[in-house]
Amino acid sequence: MVEITAVENILNRKIQQQSALNERFLFTSPQTSLITDGCFKRISQPLLDSEGSQHSFQQTLSEQFRLARAAGIKNPRLVGAIPFDSQQPTALFIPQHVTETGREQLIAELMPYQSATLAKVTEQRAYPDQSQFMSMVSDAVAAMKRGELDKVVLSRLLTLHTQENIDSTVLMSRIMAQNPDNYHFHVPLANHEVLTGASPELLLRKQKSLFSSRPLAGSAKRQAVSADDYKVGERLLASTKDRHEHQLVIDAMAQVLAPIVKQLDVPQSPELVTTSQLWHLATMIQGSVDNGQENALQLAGLLHPTPALSGYPHQLACRLIQQLEPFSRNLFGGMVGWCDDEGNGEWVVTIRCAQLAQREVTLFAGAGIVPASDPLAEWQETGTKLSTMLHAFGLQ
Repeated sequence: MVEITAVENILNRKIQQQSALNERFLFTSPQTSLITDGCFKRISQPLLDSEGSQHSFQQTLSEQFRLARAAGIKNPRLVGAIPFDSQQPTALFIPQHVTETGREQLIAELMPYQSATLAKVTEQRAYPDQSQFMSMVSDAVAAMKRGELDKVVLSRLLTLHTQENIDSTVLMSRIMAQNPDNYHFHVPLANHEVLTGASPELLLRKQKSLFSSRPLAGSAKRQAVSADDYKVGERLLASTKDRHEHQLVIDAMAQVLAPIVKQLDVPQSPELVTTSQLWHLATMIQGSVDNGQENALQLAGLLHPTPALSGYPHQLACRLIQQLEPFSRNLFGGMVGWCDDEGNGEWVVTIRCAQLAQREVTLFAGAGIVPASDPLAEWQETGTKLSTMLHAFGLQ
């Protein structure tokens, strides 16, 4: 059954022993932070079928929740990750036990692991390289100036090779300490790899009939000097290019939500929010649904991927992404989180993230491209976003 306990002895292992997180799912937010033990059932079925419907997946989820309850798991939850393309296999499971705690307590519990040695990075490789990425941006800008679409998000990877296998608990402890206000996640994958990161972006949270979403679009690198940093934020808020990029995201999300919710509140202007590395434009969208209507995952699935991760219009942007990006995003740019059998849940966008595979780690970052975008500036922006994970390795 689900356990709700104090944080004391959650990890119950010492640094010298096997990785404390190992096959455990971890998720933190200001509202709900949790860590799991055991696996009752893995679910790899895509969220969407070939017709773009969630119906089959939701039927499977309802049946698995029923079986979990029959096995003695009270208030079962689904946890894990869904890829950028919702028609690809998911990385989800129903755990045997869930422990709820506070985010600050979980950060404190992992603090001793920060002093442990993390595998040394021996090689870095950008994919695509700078010239190819800048060419991708130029091609996208040209397509927009021809009137083919309004925005597209282009991304790149950075692969690190290490001398030894990467301990995901040590890495997770550093990520959480360096980015204490982000949403943290550690997702064990079926192939013994791990998806981990510190996302700043809430896709959807639902508690009973109330829901909220805080999309981010438009960003600028923070500065070390407070006065300079403040000016960067003010310039971002006044930027015509970034405000346009942000409004495309908000309008598209409101258009999806308006017909299916009972009440919707969308502020007219964005606000400034910060992470350890960046300023962002953000808008807090809130509303309510009728009791018994769509659960958290259904709502999140309707929004995913937002134009902050794909572009606008969505289908045209995805087609251009397939043409220009030399890799498949898979879980990168997807969503990660949890939902329970009562419809509650929380899902965040899978950014500021990495996938670990023994002695290899792959980082992901993207940038929203609009007609006013500059290829070099977009390369630099993705570099700043990659630094969230690089800093956990002690790298710039």
